[in-house]
Amino acid sequence: MVRLIAMHEAQRPNRGQVFQKTLEDYDALIREQWLRDLVERIRKGDDEAKKELPFRCPHYTEFKDNKRQQKSIIPEAFTFQTCIDIDDASYVEGAIKAAKELNGKDGIWKGMLLHMDYSARKKLHIDVRMPIGMTIEETQRAYCEAIGVPFDESCITPERFIYITDEDSEIYRSEHWYEVLPEKELKVRHEAFAKRGLSIDGKATGRRLQVGNGGKPNDGIRKMDDGRCSLSDISQFPNSVRLPVAFQTTYRGIPFSEIIDEYWRRTGGIPVDGERNVRLHKLAVNLRAICENEPARLLEVIPRLGLSESEVRSVVESACKEKPKGFTSVMKQIVDDLQESPLSTERTEGEAPPELPKKLPKLIHLLLSKEPSVYHPTVANAVFPSLGAHFVGVNFPYVDNTLREATFMCCTMAPMSSGKSCVDRLVDRILADIRQRDQLSIDRENEWKQQCKTRGANKEKPKRPEGLCVQILDSDMTNAAFVQKLVDADGKFLFTIVDEVELFYQLKTSGNKSVGKLFRLAFDNKPYGQVRVGIDSVSGSMPLRWNWNAATTIQRGQAFFRQMKADGTLSRINFTTILTERGQDIPVHGIYDEAFDAALKPYIDRLNAASGTIDCPQAKLLVKQMLEENRHLADTSDDELYERLSYRAVVIAWLKAMTLYVAEGQWSKQIEDFAVWSMHYDMWCKMNFFGEEMREQMAGEIIRMKPGPQNLLGELPDEFTKEDAERMRAQHGKERNAVKMLYMWRQRGYITLNPDTLIYKKVKNK
Repeated sequence: MVRLIAMHEAQRPNRGQVFQKTLEDYDALIREQWLRDLVERIRKGDDEAKKELPFRCPHYTEFKDNKRQQKSIIPEAFTFQTCIDIDDASYVEGAIKAAKELNGKDGIWKGMLLHMDYSARKKLHIDVRMPIGMTIEETQRAYCEAIGVPFDESCITPERFIYITDEDSEIYRSEHWYEVLPEKELKVRHEAFAKRGLSIDGKATGRRLQVGNGGKPNDGIRKMDDGRCSLSDISQFPNSVRLPVAFQTTYRGIPFSEIIDEYWRRTGGIPVDGERNVRLHKLAVNLRAICENEPARLLEVIPRLGLSESEVRSVVESACKEKPKGFTSVMKQIVDDLQESPLSTERTEGEAPPELPKKLPKLIHLLLSKEPSVYHPTVANAVFPSLGAHFVGVNFPYVDNTLREATFMCCTMAPMSSGKSCVDRLVDRILADIRQRDQLSIDRENEWKQQCKTRGANKEKPKRPEGLCVQILDSDMTNAAFVQKLVDADGKFLFTIVDEVELFYQLKTSGNKSVGKLFRLAFDNKPYGQVRVGIDSVSGSMPLRWNWNAATTIQRGQAFFRQMKADGTLSRINFTTILTERGQDIPVHGIYDEAFDAALKPYIDRLNAASGTIDCPQAKLLVKQMLEENRHLADTSDDELYERLSYRAVVIAWLKAMTLYVAEGQWSKQIEDFAVWSMHYDMWCKMNFFGEEMREQMAGEIIRMKPGPQNLLGELPDEFTKEDAERMRAQHGKERNAVKMLYMWRQRGYITLNPDTLIYKKVKNK
């Protein structure tokens, strides 16, 4: 069958034109002497000669009227392959080696390498087949991550071209390069795109509301200058279309291929004839815990074992229909053995909070750049209330399918004179755009108030103007004023920053207990307001969207929250602290200048532009991981308090990850590590500041323990009796009766019981 390619084979080509040719035409071209000479000139330093090179278009074999432009794209001519352009010489040789190795390993990239050649400047072009369901951008992001090279977002436009070099520059060519795909495979690929709301060539379709256009619908998508769809546009498509993300290629940093290899090793080796279907089915069931329970996702990672695509698909679909069972013991052991878990129990114990990851998300790295290192953990958590205040009409589906908004309430509890207000200057920069909009409403309201004052007592007062939205509130505010601002905000987040938590008492209406109720309503965005009969009284009720930062000393903070320890309030608040040393040098802050504002602006713009339901499969998998590990820690330490507090700590960490995901435009390992750290840091603060008294309220007795939960199972020998467990519980101030604990450990698979000797034995790696 003839293989077609879109290219311009002339020297000094018109880049706006491209013609459909055959692969034989391409082969004849790369053998031309003039092309060899041209490539040699460029490699000797003649950069101008690059303009004379012919080019090809990797994504389509034909363009309407031979015009290389997006409106001339013919979707049916899509090649389902893309070209990664590596423009950093230091990555070239490593990328060549990694690409060849990846092409031979089980996983989504096995057999997907199509072509490699050196560019005119001896850099690298890599053509790969796009995995089913992946777009151009998703493929390039995932493949770059897999071979360890930076992703170049300038290389993903559908009409892009690649300069053609001579025959000697070709490194590798697959027999499948530019092949015409079978009709059956094309149908599967088209359906995979259709399920995501994409066209048959993987481009977004539909109508959306244009931000800043008065809510009027616009046809199609707003394009960036280079023709690509911006992240904020895609997030606003109807039907909750997901933001562009790369398919997951690893779990906790471990390639799926390594996990699968270890699974075969522990379960009897690679299956042979007669057992392949059954054992592949068991593997698929196990993989569901670390890869979404969807056939399309599992098909990307599961090995074929010589079976046909239809057989593998049937196996996977059958596995996905089984009742979800979460982590199986064999899969959990494999994952634990293949890595040092970022959620190990040691990170929640000890006298000091967990350390901030060395590699941070881009936005967090920028926000910490002007602050002394002693404040980094505090600032890294405390910036989220102001970041979240930019969202309007944005919600995120949690793993339980409830929709949540970016509600953040952050309280810094630290010793006197430790610098608790370190985040204030940074928050001013983050909220600069909101403050500017607020000022317009403040001026209008002041003008209206002045008009009212000038009218006589018997004259009709002018009606209060509409649209007086003021998001940033002063701490000195009555409840009536607070409700009025909530109604005026019309769905936007209110934001407050207070130097002392006691200032929140100004928002109460019936005693101090109502403050905690406000916090609980805000976390869940429940309706809040007041009803008054007076004509001039403020009446109204709206979902409470309210983010805040607060600071307090440790003793005053403990006193303030004392009555809120058993009603769920504390679990909804993100706590931070500052660790200082006696005699340390005074921390020196950096200067926030125009350059900083310019670097921050793209992140804020993405937050402002987002709307609708935004989902991220990697974030959901991370949530499941954190919940599973916290449950394991709570079980082995028999710590009910830790388990209760950890549920919402995971929600808060997940919301931070989703905020960074939108702000940065993509998911990353740095976001994942940051979210895990944030959850552990929050839990350390809560257990350290409130753990002992909360246990007292829960159990009715004082239980003196370290701030973090103690691993009771870890303190017992490998073989022990019921009496041993009861003595150990008594040493930790717990009730002696160990029956419930031992039963739960057996149900979880942590221990076994010999019915003859009544001796318990630990299960390895549990």
